[in-house]
Amino acid sequence: MADSIFPDMQACVLCEDVRQEASGQQSLVGILGVIPAPSLPLGFFKLCLWTRWCGGLGTFTQHSAILTPDEESPLAQSEVEFHLPALDAHATNVHVFGGLQFQEFGVHTVEIRVDGQLRFRFPLPVVPVHGTAPV
Repeated sequence: MADSIFPDMQACVLCEDVRQEASGQQSLVGILGVIPAPSLPLGFFKLCLWTRWCGGLGTFTQHSAILTPDEESPLAQSEVEFHLPALDAHATNVHVFGGLQFQEFGVHTVEIRVDGQLRFRFPLPVVPVHGTAPV
């Protein structure tokens, strides 16, 4: 058997919070696919990136980042080491990005790398919202 087998991403969700339940399970709160902004800058106390890894063997480092629309500058980034002791094991990582401020409208990018290799990326649009819906 090999010393290390690169893991597969089972899931990835950007949300406003991850809560640990009394049962040990996690609840994801405020799942985000787009960020509506009435004005800029738009601040968040925190955003969480929840990832689940499986099918691997060994110790790995996950680096996660939210990039500005030009994809040159990280708005936020975080790194965590995780271990998969067997092929049937899984690892759940929660990156907490605190004190975020989105300074511009446009499509930001969420990027996940493991041991330096790009494993997943997805768009995070920050879009202007004007007015309110009638009650």
